[in-house]
Amino acid sequence: MKSLPWILAAVGLGVAAYVVMNTPGPEYATGNDSIEDAARRTSAWGSKNRITGKGTNLGGKLKEGIGNLTGNPDLANEGVVDQVAGSVKDAAGAVAQAAGETIHEFNR
Repeated sequence: MKSLPWILAAVGLGVAAYVVMNTPGPEYATGNDSIEDAARRTSAWGSKNRITGKGTNLGGKLKEGIGNLTGNPDLANEGVVDQVAGSVKDAAGAVAQAAGETIHEFNR
């Protein structure tokens, strides 16, 4: 029963991520629809990458901490690598979101 709160928290985060990822963006009456669609898809891709990057980063911190506690340097190093990969995904997602917003602004 000790793991029940963690399971409920994970399910809650999953539902929140699903709602965020499937919320439609604002509709605009001006501009080219295909360009607006490209901006929306680019921004959505960036959001997904930011979420997965933050999750990978958090998992890496957890692995590093467990590796340090148990004296397992391989697990700790794997955690550091996961943190770097998560940071790269998060940064790529931020760039994609900014690109999507820029495309949208130019399409106005």
